[in-house]
Amino acid sequence: MKSAITELFGMKVYTENAVYVGDVDDVIINVDTKKMESLALGNVNREVLELTNFKGVKIPYRIIRAVGDIVIIRHLAGMTRSETIED
Repeated sequence: MKSAITELFGMKVYTENAVYVGDVDDVIINVDTKKMESLALGNVNREVLELTNFKGVKIPYRIIRAVGDIVIIRHLAGMTRSETIED
């Protein structure tokens, strides 16, 4: 997966199940390995992630599935609040 880092800023991030997660605010790079470690997201969907004292969240590179017009990440079980509510 190759892209210019600047192209990622402002991109919408969705899960494989088409759930909006947030917008890319920053890219975290490990300067020792010269590899991207994670994406820092802002404008986080509060229906997906409950953030009390934080403005955003970091998404590890390993769960990124694709980058194009949007970023698609792996959907994690229990990620949305509705999945964590017991019937």
